[in-house]
Amino acid sequence: MLAEGGLVLAALGLGRWWNAAPFARFEWTWGGLAAGIAATAPLLVGLGWCLRTRWPLMVRLIEVVEERIGPWFAGASRVQLALVALLAGMGEEALFRGVLQDALAGRMPGWAALLLASLVFGAAHWVTATYAALAGLVGLYLGALYAISGNLLAPIATHALYDLVALAILVRR
Repeated sequence: MLAEGGLVLAALGLGRWWNAAPFARFEWTWGGLAAGIAATAPLLVGLGWCLRTRWPLMVRLIEVVEERIGPWFAGASRVQLALVALLAGMGEEALFRGVLQDALAGRMPGWAALLLASLVFGAAHWVTATYAALAGLVGLYLGALYAISGNLLAPIATHALYDLVALAILVRR
């Protein structure tokens, strides 16, 4: 919780330095929340496929996640998982979309800012090369959702809800 919550502070600090307020494009609306919840569906379909496939690359990835990340959350309560998921959604989206993507978009074409922010997002999630690549694709998806919706609430909600479900599955497995 401290690490994910610390990302909010990092986003505020970097945002000040780069002149990109992390929550400048955050608006609490039912439409933004609904868009974020709906946008979680494709990610959950992808997660379901990863958990069911017999493709050796994905089978090994799931094993690595269970071995390396699973112990961090063993014994965590539902409330603790929800707090981690919420803080991850807020912190990571504020940092990677609200600061990095927006700051880059002020210096390069929007598509390039989206791509670069997604690559950095993937690299920041390095557990294995496969995990980083998948995280980069998720970052691309979340960044596109942010660009299309214009509201940071949508990717925050998507990220937090996805993480909550993924963490609950991980703890159960």
